[in-house]
Amino acid sequence: MWELFVKGGPLMFLILFCSVIAFAVVLERLWYLRSAKINTEEFMANIAETLKRNKIIDAIDKCNAMPGPIARILKAGIMKHDRSRIEIKESIEDAGLHEVPLLEKNLGVLATIAHITPLIGLLGTVTGMVRAFQVIQQKSVALMPVNPGDLAGGIWEALITTVAGLSVAIPTYVAYNFLVSKVDGFVLEMEKSATDVVNILGAKREENEA
Repeated sequence: MWELFVKGGPLMFLILFCSVIAFAVVLERLWYLRSAKINTEEFMANIAETLKRNKIIDAIDKCNAMPGPIARILKAGIMKHDRSRIEIKESIEDAGLHEVPLLEKNLGVLATIAHITPLIGLLGTVTGMVRAFQVIQQKSVALMPVNPGDLAGGIWEALITTVAGLSVAIPTYVAYNFLVSKVDGFVLEMEKSATDVVNILGAKREENEA
């Protein structure tokens, strides 16, 4: 394998570096999203019941005890329980502006690697073919016959870098789309939970004012 890798030329090291970065990002994102995942339906039912009993401190404590972005944005809204619906909603939106980038962290790196590794492979293909044609030109000038062995090095480089680039790009792109779908699911749950909390707190405040 090492001999095959070396025959691909210097650009193979760049492709290898991209693959290591992509693998590290995927592992880190999977770990983060797994640690942030909660049973949203059960948590929301618990928070809703606590808020309806007007136990604000208990609701905040439950948010503090629960990991993940959903609990943190709900806490931001509950902290403004005595304010208007608009103010509660704005507080949750502000918290969401901080949480969403954390969910999307490093996904841009994966997208970049998925796009550039085929181009790096293509560059290796071009440089490999240039080497092959240089051999042909040199042999022609020297009036020497060209045999397949003279072209093998350039052709090896041309083919291997293309295969390597695509081999890194395809799984990276699949992983990127998978992680994006996970993040979108988190954002959807955050929006639904935030709306429920705004409605509960808004209704409580209107009851108190009535």
